[in-house]
Order: sequence, then structure tokens, then C-alpha cells
Amino acid sequence: MTVNLSRRKFLLYSSASFSTSLLLIACNKSQTQSATESSGGFKVAIALPGTITDKAWNQSGYEGVQLVKQKLGAETTSVEQVAQADQTETLSDFARRGYNLVIAHGGQFDAAIQQVAPQFPKTFFVGVNGAVSGYNIASLRIDHLQASYLCGIVGASITKSNHLAYIAGEKFEATQQELRGLELGAKSVKPDIKISSIFTGDWNDVSKAKEATLALISTGVDVVYQWLDNASPVVLQTASDQGVYAFGNTNDQLEIAPKAVLTSAIKRLDLAIAYLAELAKQNQLKGQIYTIGLEKPDILNLGKFGTMVTEQIKQKALNTRQEIISQKIVFENCQEGGQATRCLRR
Repeated sequence: MTVNLSRRKFLLYSSASFSTSLLLIACNKSQTQSATESSGGFKVAIALPGTITDKAWNQSGYEGVQLVKQKLGAETTSVEQVAQADQTETLSDFARRGYNLVIAHGGQFDAAIQQVAPQFPKTFFVGVNGAVSGYNIASLRIDHLQASYLCGIVGASITKSNHLAYIAGEKFEATQQELRGLELGAKSVKPDIKISSIFTGDWNDVSKAKEATLALISTGVDVVYQWLDNASPVVLQTASDQGVYAFGNTNDQLEIAPKAVLTSAIKRLDLAIAYLAELAKQNQLKGQIYTIGLEKPDILNLGKFGTMVTEQIKQKALNTRQEIISQKIVFENCQEGGQATRCLRR
């Protein structure tokens, strides 16, 4: 069985009795429910900060749980638009209802996971993009830095203004890593290149995303790397309208703005989530941080290239990708300007 609820409907669902909840679900047209073969009690839940139709981060998480249902026959549920204030209650309620694996889809859930997990030792919690681990806590991370490094090479090879920019919803470790990769990649081509960044404070606010994009372009930026959810398309479309370039993220977003998108950092979080869920079902999931990079091209890779990217630039990016996979290029933990970050070693 799969149940998909918005945050508000989820809270109503949690506070009612089980039988009443089923009635509410059946009567509400905006909720979906489907049956699948039982897996002997294996149950997986996911909490999402945004909507499952964003064609980006949240949709990929939701599709991951759907893949878990399909591949493992698990009983699954999802809750959309979980606000910061509701994170601990949402995760706790999943655990109280007997879900074996609870996935929190975003690094912003880390504090809530650390608060809730010790209270429910029989439930395993996974934070996607997280930076926490423990007895029953794991983090699933895509090595965003590796993909953005390649995009930095492409962007620096294309720019005429020598000024790139990064836009994301929030500043936390994963977005900082992605920004760092963009910077390292770009500076490997042009050491004096300028990189600006804006964190809008909202992954889905279209107005804020457009305003940030226009503000950056007004300063001379002609290549924009974005990581947003529902607000992602407006950045790409605004870049196209303004005659500058941009990068897609999470999904292959070339078709959204083919005149602007150079390539996309594809992150198949659905496959990564299914991988960890399979480990959990086999009781092999460990309390550690699982990081997946370019060595698994089915999960992390570059998308289709825009027609403005020459064959020479494309091959440089793809050759560098192979060097990262073969560990001729390695990114190590280091200190720079008194801050912990990652540095390139050849």
C-alpha cells in the first residue's frame, strides 16, 4: 500500500484513529492510494520538504519510494511540504506507526533526525543530503562537488564576462559542497574567474528565484548554476530570456530552456534511495554516511549538452569525469581561509 499526503492532511491523519484515517483518505480526491503485495512487514516512509510534482528534488525522492515499492514490495507512504516546525512530529509519527525505514529528504532534517532517532531504536532513519550518523541513523549523499566541478569547467569555457553564479534555496553542507565544486572547476580553466552566490531561503518561491537571477545577471553574470525545486524552471527560463547560460540540476533540464542550458547535473536519487532501502530490508544498513559519486554513472552524471557547447568543451568535461572516476583527480578535506572545505589533488 502507498499513501501520499500533504503536511496538513498528514497531521489530521496522524491524530485520528486508524479506521477513521482510512475513511478520510478514501474520501479525499487529492490523496492517492494503491495496493501492492505485502513484503512481510517491510514499511518505508519519506518526508518531503516540497511537492512531488516539482520535477526536481522532491519528485526524485518520491519516485525513489515508488521504486522501493515496485522492487521490494514494501508498504510505503509519503508526506509533502513538511515545514521545519513539523519535522520532528512527522518523523516521530512514522516511527510510532511501525515504519522500518524513515527517509527525511533533505539536509534541513538533520537536527530533527538526531532528536527523534534515539527515541525509536527499532526504526532506521536516513537523511538524504544529510551529514549525521548514529546507531540507527544513516545519511545518503550524492557527491555534488564532483558534478559541479565538471559544470564549472563547462561554464568557465563558455563565459565571456568571466563571472559565474550559484543560486540555491538554503545554505548547508551539500549546497556549500556544490558551490565549492563549481568554483574549483571554473578556476581550473580560468584562475581569475569570479563566482557569486545567492541563497534565496526558499526552494520553491518562483518570484525570489527570478529576482535573484535578474540581480546576478545585472552584475555581469552570464552563466548561472542553480539548485532549486519548483523554482528551478524560472531560473532557466529567465537566463534564456536574458541571453545568458545556465545549468540544470537533479533531472536533465535541457528541454526547459534549450537556448540556455549547457548541461545538467543529473542525480538519480530514486536509484540511490532504492539501494539503501534494499540494504535496510536485508538488515545490512549501517549507521554511516553513504556517499555516491561519478563512479556510479547511473546515479550521478551529466545530462545532454546544449548545442552551444562545442565538442572540444564537451570532451574536456567528459575526460575530466573519467579522471575523477579513476582517481587521477581527488578531492580531499582541507582547510582554506580557516574553514573546512575540500581541495583538489592530482
